[in-house]
Amino acid sequence: MLRLAVTTAAETATRMEAPLADRGIEIVEVEPSERLFRPDEPLPAIDVGFVFPPRLMEGGVLDARLDVPWVNDRQAILRSRNKGEVLTRLRTAALPTPDTVVVSNPVDRADLVAAWEALDPPVVVKPNSTTRGTGVARADDLDSFLGVCDYLDLIHDYPATGDRSFLVQEFVPDARDYRAMVIEGTYVGAVERRLPDAAGADRWTHNVHRGAEAAGVELDDDLRDLVEDVAETLGIPWLGVDLLVGPDGPVVTETNARPTIDEATKYEPGFWDDLAGLIRRTAERD
Repeated sequence: MLRLAVTTAAETATRMEAPLADRGIEIVEVEPSERLFRPDEPLPAIDVGFVFPPRLMEGGVLDARLDVPWVNDRQAILRSRNKGEVLTRLRTAALPTPDTVVVSNPVDRADLVAAWEALDPPVVVKPNSTTRGTGVARADDLDSFLGVCDYLDLIHDYPATGDRSFLVQEFVPDARDYRAMVIEGTYVGAVERRLPDAAGADRWTHNVHRGAEAAGVELDDDLRDLVEDVAETLGIPWLGVDLLVGPDGPVVTETNARPTIDEATKYEPGFWDDLAGLIRRTAERD
């Protein structure tokens, strides 16, 4: 049986265990962070990893010890996490993205005003490298925008802050929010993220980690084609693609090379066969 080191959240590992066992793949959970790494620590025998750990320093240590190929290696994680790079690559490939200004901090006040004036308000401010919606803010006027930037300056003043860039992005009103999954360039399912009915009218983010709910949906063919084009452009075999579909059509806002696996009912038939096939082909690269 193929042995798969899983570094994702326990919820994803649990959902993977039985379907992959039925396909000859054993899940071995490996904790990639918030632990000690001892040079003489025995590690389990592993054939392939899923996926490269999110904390790249500790991930490098674990990678050196396990010495296995990864479904989504370090480069895939770095590329997907870099929102500015993703959006630039997609726009260069003529794929729809929100109008975005990438700010390499520190910049002076005139540059920030120029970024604000390049877009129609309101704007969305996003740290370039964070996940789960962390640090995302909406600014409806220039003073509020500059205030958000002031807070970012305080964080960026800390010497250990590695990525000081952030995005200033157009706000897409009245949009439906989707996360589509792609395996080796083929669409395999999607969810729509919605705020619960109890959410207040002032809520606007749809991140599941911020209280939104995800329901399985069928995407139209044009959206399926779009997310497949995104995965091909980025060259990432296991990818979540975030879409906003507003009155002017769809835009790709972000990607995730470490997406959570939802219930099987939210995916196309054959999802687990496709995932098992990707894992086996990755193992064969060794």
